[in-house]
Amino acid sequence: MLTNSIPVVTALGRGVLIITQVIGRLVAFVGTSLRHSVTPPFYAQLVVKQMRDIGFYSLPVVGLTALFTGMVLALQTYSGFSRFSAESSVATVVVLSMTRELGPVLAGLMVAGRVGAAIAAELGTMRVTEQIDALTTLSTNPFKYLIAPRLLAATITLPLLVGVADVIGILGGYIISVYKLNFNAAAYLHNTVQYLEFIDVFSGLVKAAVFGFIIAMMGCYQGFRSRGGAEGVGTATTNAVVTASILILFANYIVTELFFAK
Repeated sequence: MLTNSIPVVTALGRGVLIITQVIGRLVAFVGTSLRHSVTPPFYAQLVVKQMRDIGFYSLPVVGLTALFTGMVLALQTYSGFSRFSAESSVATVVVLSMTRELGPVLAGLMVAGRVGAAIAAELGTMRVTEQIDALTTLSTNPFKYLIAPRLLAATITLPLLVGVADVIGILGGYIISVYKLNFNAAAYLHNTVQYLEFIDVFSGLVKAAVFGFIIAMMGCYQGFRSRGGAEGVGTATTNAVVTASILILFANYIVTELFFAK
């Protein structure tokens, strides 16, 4: 009986060791990246360039996602609330849902698919072609030059993107409610503003900053540790998007718990 259990215990121990090693490598990478992100020298031009690549170029896909989400949210809310004669609450549900939850999460997931994959592919290609090793040879710290600008840019840019997405999503709900569902425009705007509080917007922007950090960190980590040529770069890209998306959903619950748990 004891002999038969040895392979199971061995496999379990091996799995625990592998998980511990992965977590340890990630924590060490995050710690090193944070230290280099907050200590000089800073590459301001690279940060601005990454803000353009991450923020401005992501604006169309984030804006369209927010617009149609606001429209669908207004339609679905009206369809459900009309059963209880609570149609006047449509504006409140749209604005709170967009600012608290849907704006940050959907923007984070869309940016993770676009930016996280791009960062992992770029750094992975640099790794397998030994460009990162060349930077080290030239006395340029790759954490300072490659990772810190992306972390800073994503953390700063995502709240700006989410702010724009919130406005566009609320506009989408307004368009559907006023021009399709025949709401009074003034009453709809009044209900939108009346129940919106600072904490609703602020919590969404905090989520966005956390999501931006996660997206850049996972893209940098997976790309920086890429191995095995083109296949390794493809694997790193996939892993970056998947891990970033899962961590975004996990972090979304944690931040929501911190702000709204009673």
